[in-house]
Amino acid sequence: MYRFLLTPRWLGILALTLVAAAVMVLLGNWQLDRYEQRTAVNERIDAGSRGTPAPLRDALPAPTGGAGSVGPAPAEQVEWSRVTATGRYDAANVVLIRGRTVDSKVGFEVLAPLVLTDGTAVLVDRGWVPPAPGGAMAMPQVPALPTGEVTVVGRVHPTETGGAGVDRRDGRLETRRVTVDKIARELPYPVHGAYLLLDEQTPANDPAFRAVPIGHANNWQNFGYVIQWWLFAAMSLFGYGWVARREARRAAGLDAPKRPVDRAAEPATPA
Repeated sequence: MYRFLLTPRWLGILALTLVAAAVMVLLGNWQLDRYEQRTAVNERIDAGSRGTPAPLRDALPAPTGGAGSVGPAPAEQVEWSRVTATGRYDAANVVLIRGRTVDSKVGFEVLAPLVLTDGTAVLVDRGWVPPAPGGAMAMPQVPALPTGEVTVVGRVHPTETGGAGVDRRDGRLETRRVTVDKIARELPYPVHGAYLLLDEQTPANDPAFRAVPIGHANNWQNFGYVIQWWLFAAMSLFGYGWVARREARRAAGLDAPKRPVDRAAEPATPA
């Protein structure tokens, strides 16, 4: 019944089905890898909220180049961990990150370089402020930086990617993304390869700032794609088997349509 499967036509259909199923399985495996990566990020975020702050030097390598250079990126296991650092804010190089949303409102995140005793600096995200009246891009009122020595506790945030360059407006640097290497080119000292989301500060941070929330990665979306692609692979193989069985039954006459009975041709039943 199934010798037709060895014909060139059916062998070609089988090859296409196997290739399609293999591609779907690989796509599912790729989404599984993305799920595992995002799950690991979420676990680091949760662990960071509970961890004891470590000294900045223990978590983030110091830059070794000259002014405008950037230090190494943090190790993956260090991202989102809490660290502490002490230095003095550089009020001449405050950085505004425009177009940032907190609680469904568009405003600015405010970064300030914290210059350490060794002459290097780490960018500290002090928080979010709303724009001035006149639109989402209107220059905000930024609370003054504390003077003197400051101790901060914050989360290690990896540098963002993309975005345009850094402009200077009304005496402040302004950009769209926290791209550490681009910001560092505008600063007169070497900068660490990640920035800090401020949790605590001594003296206390100005209450006008809103804390920037740390969003968890949507890992369950990737897990849904895993199931989807693997189901598609199974359905393609099932579909091939179903079509092949139907063809075999048709060739054997098992699925031939029944001829209708002509009632008029039947002999009359005697009374």
